[in-house]
Amino acid sequence: MSANPTTGMLAPRPVANRLGWLKENLFSSPLNVLLTVLVAWLLIMSVPAMLDWLFFDADFTSDTAQECRQAQGACWAFVAEKHRLILFGVYPYDEQWRPLLASLILIAALVCSAIRYFWKPWLGLLWLAALVSVAVLMWGGVLGLEYVENDRWGGLPVTLILSTFGIAFAFPFGVLLALGRRSNMPAIKSLCIVYIELIRGVPLISLLFMSSVMLPLFLPEGFSIDKLLRAQIAIILFAAAYIAETVRGGLQAIPKGQYEGADSLGLSYWQQTRLIILPQALKVVIPPLVGIFIALFKDTSLVVIIGIFDLTQAAKAAIADAAWRGFSVEAYVFIAVIYFIFCFAISRYSQALEKHLDTGYQR
Repeated sequence: MSANPTTGMLAPRPVANRLGWLKENLFSSPLNVLLTVLVAWLLIMSVPAMLDWLFFDADFTSDTAQECRQAQGACWAFVAEKHRLILFGVYPYDEQWRPLLASLILIAALVCSAIRYFWKPWLGLLWLAALVSVAVLMWGGVLGLEYVENDRWGGLPVTLILSTFGIAFAFPFGVLLALGRRSNMPAIKSLCIVYIELIRGVPLISLLFMSSVMLPLFLPEGFSIDKLLRAQIAIILFAAAYIAETVRGGLQAIPKGQYEGADSLGLSYWQQTRLIILPQALKVVIPPLVGIFIALFKDTSLVVIIGIFDLTQAAKAAIADAAWRGFSVEAYVFIAVIYFIFCFAISRYSQALEKHLDTGYQR
């Protein structure tokens, strides 16, 4: 593309017609032709059968498993029967409006945090009110609400709590670790390197197991931390190490002239980091950071190995019902849709944020 001599801007790319687009993108070479034909054949063979199983031949209304098994497609009547167990676990049945309301409050707080209008100091007060409301609703014991121990929490609220608090605490901790790894102080730098490499060298399952089984052995006698909090700490420590390496990459991508310019202005280390370096570094690493957040949201399902009733464990409990046994695919499709909705929303928001922060300059 040539530049416009009067404005210096790039001339618009000619708009190709549909046939031209197809030829350029799908049939530009023998290999592309072969791949296009194979993909088209795969879609023709799989999509109609999938739609039949999901919708057209599915059973939505049966009252018993015997009736549902006669359907040629999915038994969504099972999900209709067990959706409260999947979404809220073994939380007291008559009190399940409380975890539902708590989940809606958390989602509303996250949505508000994503809107620029709410990016003001009082957003912290909004989050404080939301967290207090969630705690009151989930635990109870006040305002006439029945007390419910967190061992009986489960389903979607637990997944949202683990992922929300995991991201909220792991992000600033990871940023501090990234700054510490680039520090000129040997002790701090070495400590951060050891922590990051150690945590990144083990799977999350190991940390969850250690926090659930080994940590209580090292606590003073008579002092205990409940299982949900131990899992939350393990998730925060794990995610922070990956965030630290991602942010460190963003810090290294900042030209040296930015640091020199900040020094020439007489700014202190924390002033130049907060006002100049970090905003640019975080902007560069938005895509990988969002990837970590999405992975963290999905990795909360691993708490099933230590007996926490998240969405996955709740689905397993629903499948275990002898009266509705044999519909595991429907249960896992249902929770997969829930995970997809949240992960897709995070991904789309990150794309919108990248577009909003795009300054028009490319390296």
